[in-house]
Amino acid sequence: MRRLAQIWRHPVKGVGAEPLQGAALAEGRPLPGDRAFAILTGEAEDTGAWQRCTNFARGCYGPGLMAVTARGDGARFTFSHPALDDLSVTLPDEGAALVDWIAPIYPAARPAPRELVTAPDIGMADVDFASISIMGLAALDALSAAAGQPMDKRRFRGNLWVEGLEPFEELDLVGRRLRIGTAELEVVQPIERCRATEANPDTGERDVDTLRVLRETFGHRDFGVAARVIRAGQIAAGDRVEVL
Repeated sequence: MRRLAQIWRHPVKGVGAEPLQGAALAEGRPLPGDRAFAILTGEAEDTGAWQRCTNFARGCYGPGLMAVTARGDGARFTFSHPALDDLSVTLPDEGAALVDWIAPIYPAARPAPRELVTAPDIGMADVDFASISIMGLAALDALSAAAGQPMDKRRFRGNLWVEGLEPFEELDLVGRRLRIGTAELEVVQPIERCRATEANPDTGERDVDTLRVLRETFGHRDFGVAARVIRAGQIAAGDRVEVL
C-alpha cells in the first residue's frame, strides 16, 4: 500500500527544513508555510511576484545552507546550523537578522545575501506555480545504493515522502491525480535536480556527485515530481496515497 510517510516544509527558500505531522492543503496553494520567504542576493529586487531561483540564496550556490534546520511556532522561527549559534526570529519583521546569520556560511565569491522578502500566494518554489513536491522513498533507497552511501531526505527539499512506490515510479505519474487524506493533487512535472543535492545536510559540505550518479545510473537528473492541489483537504503522516 502506498502511504504518506513524512511531510516537510522549508519556511525560507534554501534555508531550513522542518518536519510536520500534518497540514491543511488549499486548492491552488503550496504546502502552508513552505517557501513563504526567500532571501534576495546581489542586485535582485523584490517584485512582489514569483521570481527565478537564480535571484535567491540557495543550496546549489552555498552548500552550507543545506545544513540549516528550522522550527516554527506561528511567525517565530528558530534556525540551527552546526557551525552557528541558534537564531530565533519573527519573520518577516526580523528578516535582516536572518540575512546576517547566514552570511558566514555563504560563499564570498557569490552575490551576497541582501534582503528577506515575502513570497506571493503561490510560494517561491523553483517552478512558477503553487507546487508541492512529492518524493518516493524507494527512489531514495535506489539512489543511495548507486551512490554507495545513505542519502538524507533533506538533500532533496521534498514536501511529501511516499512509501510503497516502486523506485522512480513517481516519475510515471505525471498527468495523474493522487488522493492523500482528503486532498487531491495533480502531478504536473518531474523535478530536474541541481547541485544543492550534493551537500550533506549534517555538515553542509559537498560529498556526493548526485547529478552524475542519477545520470549514469538512471539516465536522467530527475528526482521527485511537482504537483498542484486541485481539491483542498487535510493530510497527515500515515495517510493512504491513492492513484486515481
